[in-house]
Amino acid sequence: MTNTSASLPVLARWPGLGGWNFYFLAKFLLVSLGMLDFQALPNLLFAAFLLIPLAGKWLRVARQLAAVPIGIALFYQDTWLPPFSRLLAQPGVLDFSWEYLLELIGRFVNWNLMGALALLLVGYLYLRHWLRLSTLSLLGLAWLAVGGLPSLGFSAGPAPGAEVASAADQVQGGAVADNASLDNWLERFFASERERVTAFPAIKADEQPFDLLVINICSLAWDDLSAVGLRDNPLFSRLDVVFDQFNSATSYSGPAAIRVLRASCGQSTHAGLYQPAAEQCLLFENLAKLGFQSNTLLNHSGRFDNFIGDISQQNMPQPGLRNTDFPRALVGFDGSPIASDLDVLRRWWGQRKGASAEHVSLFYNSISLHDGNRIVTADGGTRVADYATRANRLFGELGSFLDELERSGRRVVVAIVPEHGAALHGDRMQLSGMREIPTPSITHVPVGLKFIGMGQPARSEPLRVTAPTSYLALSELISRVYAGLGQQQALDVPSLLSDLPATEQVAETSGAQVVNYQGRAYMRLQGHADWQPIPKERP
Repeated sequence: MTNTSASLPVLARWPGLGGWNFYFLAKFLLVSLGMLDFQALPNLLFAAFLLIPLAGKWLRVARQLAAVPIGIALFYQDTWLPPFSRLLAQPGVLDFSWEYLLELIGRFVNWNLMGALALLLVGYLYLRHWLRLSTLSLLGLAWLAVGGLPSLGFSAGPAPGAEVASAADQVQGGAVADNASLDNWLERFFASERERVTAFPAIKADEQPFDLLVINICSLAWDDLSAVGLRDNPLFSRLDVVFDQFNSATSYSGPAAIRVLRASCGQSTHAGLYQPAAEQCLLFENLAKLGFQSNTLLNHSGRFDNFIGDISQQNMPQPGLRNTDFPRALVGFDGSPIASDLDVLRRWWGQRKGASAEHVSLFYNSISLHDGNRIVTADGGTRVADYATRANRLFGELGSFLDELERSGRRVVVAIVPEHGAALHGDRMQLSGMREIPTPSITHVPVGLKFIGMGQPARSEPLRVTAPTSYLALSELISRVYAGLGQQQALDVPSLLSDLPATEQVAETSGAQVVNYQGRAYMRLQGHADWQPIPKERP
């Protein structure tokens, strides 16, 4: 019997994918779990590169050697991880401590996934003797290319440009919006925001002096509080006002601080944050015109990622106290000392009481909840501290500080404004602690205010602002407090909350945009022209 395969010319013999079948089968598994942002065309081209017949052993060996880095790069591109250019653009990553780097590496290990891949490998090694797996891999690639897998109800995110959604998602959230609709909506949003500004009143002759303390906390979102069972906590229960749907509009510290300090204008694009701001947009400049003396305070050095530079460029003074003026309470993810929030605020308050200024406005930034921080032990060493432990300590210290403010008899407005969330449990697109994509779970933050010495009645729970809001609503409320306090001793807070400016939910980093459009969250990643629905988390 003639062996027709052996008689064929070399270039007519089409090889199979060989061990690369496992590579593609593993990708199919990850896509089905919603853990890959699968891009069909590059994967089809890679498969074609592996299948083209080549004459000569050395050419085939060279192809396999070239395929390894290509396959690794393609796999990375298919993940939700930020491009390498983003890492190179953030030299501060090189400042991470070894303990934090090891912790981050450990988060990449998903033991359930490792088990599933091990079973897949066993199945591959067994079935390769009985089935032509290359045919199965190619059919799978073709199926994904035309959106076959999502149509079966898997909740994988579609490839860029593929406007498809699972049947379940279409029933729950309606049809997926197209790129033109989302682009036009976002353009109108920013055009509208450019026209919005808080109108601060003129100086009042009958004003009742008070201080404003803006406490800007890193890594605190409603999602984080729910994850550690602290959504109902003593600190927030004693506030007078809580914003239920406040959007931080970003997931990184520098942009978040800039947005707070520019709260008096509508929401800017991310790129616009690094352009000079109109003076009327600067919250603390508006307060300065009313006689408030601006103060800056940190419980850290502010050097990481030039955070202090971002603040000073908004016409804010340098911090009046240094973190090295205090004993270490924590050691940061970069090995730098972090002071106790209570120590820093208490010392500043002692200095403020001795000052002659009638009005003082303070911007205080705390990184006590930042990912990777370690608690300092009694012997001077450090140990890992989980988020709940640090959050309870922070809330306790802020509660003690509020007690001290109340005992002083002074009029003080305390605004707690988190920067962004900690991404404690992560999601199908990002590891725990990763915040490159500003998803709603990261940008939905608990903002609240406490009015001290202003005749507020005892409340069993805070007044709630339920509309979707952002920084402009905070600026408007502060303006109304100044305008309303001179008329009477007791501040009428419920009336001040009426018709605060609402803001649609839009968030950005330099690597991603996220919008809430018609009740559904969409994202656009850097380098992609197309929008994608954010995959829904499984219950």
